Amino acid sequence: MSIECILEGNLEDSGFSYTISLINGKYKMVILYCLANFGVVRYNQLKRYIGTISHKTLSMSLKELEADDLIVRIEYPQIPPKVEYSLSERGESLMPILDALCEWGEENRR
Repeated sequence: MSIECILEGNLEDSGFSYTISLINGKYKMVILYCLANFGVVRYNQLKRYIGTISHKTLSMSLKELEADDLIVRIEYPQIPPKVEYSLSERGESLMPILDALCEWGEENRR
């Protein structure tokens, strides 16, 4: 983060603010980690992995992550409908940053 953003009081236009806006929310980072660890995942599998998330929240979070090009949604035209989610290249590029956050948390947890 550049000092100019802080001095000018313009954090909204910084890369930090943009990154936080992409992963902001209770479950977005959890969803990204599930996709990073399990690869291609269907909706109900994702719901089971997370457990505590409601259908509405999961659906909304997936739509936001897809709109931000962090995940890829593939819908297969069949009955019953089949939808799979995976990390996009952009989402994969975010994982080292999330890993660093996790490492910091492990080192500093009390």
